[in-house]
Amino acid sequence: MGACCSSLPPGNHHPEPAADDEQNHHHHNLRLNHRRRRRRQKRRSFSLGAGEGGEVPAFAEFSLEELKAATNGFGAESIVSESGDKAPNLVYKGRLQNRRWIAVKKFARTAWPDPKQFAEEALGVGKLRHRRLANLIGYCCDGDNRLLVAEYMPNDTLAKHLFHWESQTIEWAMRLKVAIYIAEALEYCSSEGRPLYHDLNAYRVLFDEAGDPCLSCFGLMKNSRDGKSYSTNLAYTPPEYLRNGRVMPESMIFSFGTILLDLLSGKHIPPSHALDMIRVRNSLALMDSHLEGNFSKEEATALVDLACQCLQYEPRDRPNRKQLVSTLAPLQSKSEMPSYVMLGIQKHEEAPATPQHPLSPMGEACSRIDLTAIHQILVTTHYRDDEGTNELSFQEWTQQMKDILEVRKRGDCTFRCKDFKAAIDCYSQFIDAGTIVSPTVYVRRSLCHLMCDQPDAALRDAMQAQCIYPDWPTAFYMQAVALAKLNMQSDAMDMLHEATSLEEKMQKDGKAP
Repeated sequence: MGACCSSLPPGNHHPEPAADDEQNHHHHNLRLNHRRRRRRQKRRSFSLGAGEGGEVPAFAEFSLEELKAATNGFGAESIVSESGDKAPNLVYKGRLQNRRWIAVKKFARTAWPDPKQFAEEALGVGKLRHRRLANLIGYCCDGDNRLLVAEYMPNDTLAKHLFHWESQTIEWAMRLKVAIYIAEALEYCSSEGRPLYHDLNAYRVLFDEAGDPCLSCFGLMKNSRDGKSYSTNLAYTPPEYLRNGRVMPESMIFSFGTILLDLLSGKHIPPSHALDMIRVRNSLALMDSHLEGNFSKEEATALVDLACQCLQYEPRDRPNRKQLVSTLAPLQSKSEMPSYVMLGIQKHEEAPATPQHPLSPMGEACSRIDLTAIHQILVTTHYRDDEGTNELSFQEWTQQMKDILEVRKRGDCTFRCKDFKAAIDCYSQFIDAGTIVSPTVYVRRSLCHLMCDQPDAALRDAMQAQCIYPDWPTAFYMQAVALAKLNMQSDAMDMLHEATSLEEKMQKDGKAP
């Protein structure tokens, strides 16, 4: 079907470091170009470096039809706003065709009458990427519709865990973690030129699938022409907003102080009342009785002091974001313990996203990361997919050729018997000889590496198979499995889509595997 790419050396079982670096660089570029091509096919979007944000989708413009399909027609059963259908701007839980869960915030047209202003503001927020944010991944501006699309956080809000808990309250160490995570999110946003956060409160703090607290991106949007920057009770709004209706970066610090009060007390206490309690009694008078004394008095005192600084009447007297982080960092006592353990919840895990249309047996096995099923399929198909990758003349059938085919035969035998380490050795000898180029050998060795918990090597071999046979779905499927094992779920999803598209094309052309 094609020759091996000249820029990639034959797969060496023990490559020199420099060659390995060059190969990794080539693989990275190939995967990056592949992702860009796939995204251009899907919709207009721009790519972002993962940076602090990890595997977050590129910001994109969604169609109204896509979001309707994802949210069941914006049905009442999809509403996840804390106030239900009484919320001024509803938030829906949805699922895209690629099975990614999303949160969709729907505004009234009167909130954003100018579509260009809405799109520009969404674009600005969409450039932010951080592990402490529930990142904005897209928007929709279709007719009178104004919608934002963000990462979905499945484990409720801080308000739910603090004020409406059922089985257990949040332990002290987790409350301290919430404080520093949100401080880090605010510091990052400020460093990226977004120092304003509108209506920061416990409902804006969300918990992801691992139980880690994240700051909602929705509060980073500039408010529309109605000028309402605070929807909460006036008792919780910054004094300067009450004086002149203005919001400034220091206003967010005041609101952060109210979140500290929530964490300390387990209740939503107006700042003026909380400060009076501290003055009349002592700094520990605020403490949540449900903690039953299971907290450090020194840490609690430090948090109360920080809250009092944040709640200063004059904005200039409040600490800045860096000071918030530096004050909270020394208080973290269980930084290594997973958040879901401290929250008392089960870790939310889900199989990698898969395409909507039916998968082949190989596609099904790879989407489930069922290595045993993949092995059985590769044993059954044997070398059928190598047809046409090598055309050897009669003169080329030398003794050396027979010897190298014998090595491959030994590799096949050990592969069939599930002696994967021995199979790696045999297949490596076959590849290093360079006499015959076989995509199937690379795919088989890729699976062997996966069986031996070597996903990096598995990815290299799967990509080498693609290089030899560019339109072979199996090469893409194996890349998807290796990427999933490397926790690169977005890339794995792209590879699954590419593989199924290639299979579909082969079926239409009458070349189905």
